[in-house]
Amino acid sequence: MEQQHQIDRIRQLARQQDALILAHNYQPEVIQQLADITGDSLALSLEAARTSKPVIVFCGVHFMAESAAVLAPQKLVLLPNAQAGCPMADMITPEDVARLRAEHPTAAVVAYVNTSAATKAASDICCTSANAVTVVNSLSEKEVILIPDRNLGRYIASRVDKICHIWDGCCPVHDELPAQALAAVKRQYPQAPVLAHPECTPSVLAQADAILSTGGMLQHVRTAAEQQFIIATERGIAVQLQKDNPAKEFIFPDYPFICEDMKRTSLDDVERCLQLLQPRIRVAEPVCSAARRALERMLAIPRD
Repeated sequence: MEQQHQIDRIRQLARQQDALILAHNYQPEVIQQLADITGDSLALSLEAARTSKPVIVFCGVHFMAESAAVLAPQKLVLLPNAQAGCPMADMITPEDVARLRAEHPTAAVVAYVNTSAATKAASDICCTSANAVTVVNSLSEKEVILIPDRNLGRYIASRVDKICHIWDGCCPVHDELPAQALAAVKRQYPQAPVLAHPECTPSVLAQADAILSTGGMLQHVRTAAEQQFIIATERGIAVQLQKDNPAKEFIFPDYPFICEDMKRTSLDDVERCLQLLQPRIRVAEPVCSAARRALERMLAIPRD
């Protein structure tokens, strides 16, 4: 009952501040239930840019709120928990990109959206897990530098006819899923198709029936005839999967599959940030404009 009272207070605060609450698919269940819109990081950033509301509460991690601030620089973008970071995004810096360019001067730099605004600004174009292959194929360059996720990089490299230089970063949550854990759940549910995120290792992806972004998984399940699915991504996605498909069953490997950073956001954080309009995420110039160019260049290309 107290939790519902707090949710009601937060919604009232959001109305008073004329704020839009966004939540990533990996956020805690109560935060997803509270949000006006749920989705993947890029879709939410686009919602931030599209809305007429002047205040954006981005329940996610730091690079996501940065992307929203880059695409909607005139708006007040709030990240409820300032400690919500991303280990993968921290695995590469603009200085690293400069060194890679020096080593491969004819290569285009393709930055996964799971990077800081400063790293995006140092890159030529961004990609998501949904449009990565299409983005790389769209480039005239014969060589590409793929940052920062080695698993997404390998996935891209296996599907394009280009020389790919792959940075050795990863999402620890996806990278540490043991292939044998997925094999075990496949033996238990042999009729259930496996949907895997491309941040998983090649040995996991080799067992998948479909390799999809979180948004791709949600879309796939809505139209699929099967009633059971094995899901190889962070467990927070189960909230929207079950909400959209109440009669279907979603099975996860025997593995934690929890991103601690994504789970940092609490109702207390959201309430406090709406009361104080802090912490605000700002991206200064010239980084903001350069990062926006990399994102907008990607947005001109359709998803896979």
